[in-house]
Amino acid sequence: MRARAFGLTDVGRRRENNQDSLLVRPELGLYAVADGMGGHAAGEVASRIAIDSLNDTLGSQGLATIDPGEAALRLEDAFREGNRRICDSVVARGEWRGMGTTIVALVALGDRAIIGHVGDSRAYRVRGGQLERMTSDHSWVSEQVRLGLLTDDEAHRHPMRNIVTRALGNRNDLSVEIREADVRPGDVFLLCSDGLNTMLTDSEILRTLAESDGDPEHSCRRLIEHANSKGGEDNITVIVCAWGATPKDRRASLSTLPNILKPSGDQAN
Repeated sequence: MRARAFGLTDVGRRRENNQDSLLVRPELGLYAVADGMGGHAAGEVASRIAIDSLNDTLGSQGLATIDPGEAALRLEDAFREGNRRICDSVVARGEWRGMGTTIVALVALGDRAIIGHVGDSRAYRVRGGQLERMTSDHSWVSEQVRLGLLTDDEAHRHPMRNIVTRALGNRNDLSVEIREADVRPGDVFLLCSDGLNTMLTDSEILRTLAESDGDPEHSCRRLIEHANSKGGEDNITVIVCAWGATPKDRRASLSTLPNILKPSGDQAN
């Protein structure tokens, strides 16, 4: 079962440069979004290093023939290699000190998907009209929500909502979160930087995908347009993957039971 996929990045309405990077390789079933941090274009450097490292490490390997457990190990190793390269770059170029990047990646393996992430770039899955977050943000506000100190709405509007607690490049040791998910015909997966979900609620993201019938290119363009119309305060990067289904199947998956599901323990938006 193959996915139709499209990715798009946009500088937004408030930033002068785009520090996001993305990787879309449908022939390998490999997709990723990285959101760089750091001034003087260093964030752009960090996100590019992370994506290049992922492509270098996994791009030459036969991912389709390996089992999910092996794919998870390789994805984690690729993240660690990206972290090593960023840390080495900081040592070599002192002006890049403080740069780092979040990253979320998906490896498609037939009816399984391996999702890895560090930071607050997200993965979502749409099935049966429900939008489910497949990742839990590694961020300060998400920790406060999990502790019961902030509500979901307060976290969405909090001035510290962009503070991440994990990133590639800020230390030599790296904690990577990996999960395996099943994939069914009609499923639509979305990877995004926080420039999307800080502008749009989960309900708005689901509605935009439904209005696009799950078509990957149309969905990406509409999501970015919608985020920019709400202010576009950050760079916006999105990848939409639609699995083995006709437009009619995708419409059914997107429009039935329009509810929002969130992973337990992470209610921050």
